[in-house]
Amino acid sequence: MNKSVLYIATAVLATGSVFWTSPMVSRAETSTKAIKISEALNLPELEIPEIENVAGVVEEAVQIEEEEVADAEAEVIDMQAGPDIAVQKALAEKKAAEETKAAEEAAVQAKADARQNVVAYALQFVGGKYRAGGNDPHTGADCSGFVKYVMEHAAGISMNRSSSSQATQGHKISSNDMQPGDLIFYGSGSSISHVAMYIGDGKIVHASTERTGIKVSKWNYRTPIKIVSVF
Repeated sequence: MNKSVLYIATAVLATGSVFWTSPMVSRAETSTKAIKISEALNLPELEIPEIENVAGVVEEAVQIEEEEVADAEAEVIDMQAGPDIAVQKALAEKKAAEETKAAEEAAVQAKADARQNVVAYALQFVGGKYRAGGNDPHTGADCSGFVKYVMEHAAGISMNRSSSSQATQGHKISSNDMQPGDLIFYGSGSSISHVAMYIGDGKIVHASTERTGIKVSKWNYRTPIKIVSVF
């Protein structure tokens, strides 16, 4: 307990003020009582002041003591809650990182699945007819018509109609970075006149010529001019 409170309590007890039914004592008796109480409580010697409002002083002392106890309890609560908050924050950050990683992995897997779906869809037309200006491999298509049809129906990717304009879509990649579903363009010099779809394992599927139709070939059966990915 705060020593100031003990001092006040000593003074109050010594004066006899808290014993409301007791007769008032002399100043000398008051001092003697104060000294004895101080010695019993192992307090330094003090002078007893004149206290007019004893009840108010005691109430204020009690209030101060209660506030100090409340502050101490609050500090204990803060110390106990601190580690819990830190742990909760760390767990939340870990969970967010795991969710982000899972979302990224799911996106990569979804793209890989989309590429395989496009290739599988395109391969079903192998053996089909080549038809100049054709847009539907079920009835016959040229190289760009074939690519446009497959991309739009299997992957929902809108493509331009001609091979030269399709070469402007997506982003350019190297042969080392090719993946199934990427497009390889051929021609003469820098002029593009043919497009094929890479299917993996060093091969392509394309609407080749009227004689050979839709077929599978090696990706470098001709020297490519450009390779792009629209995924």
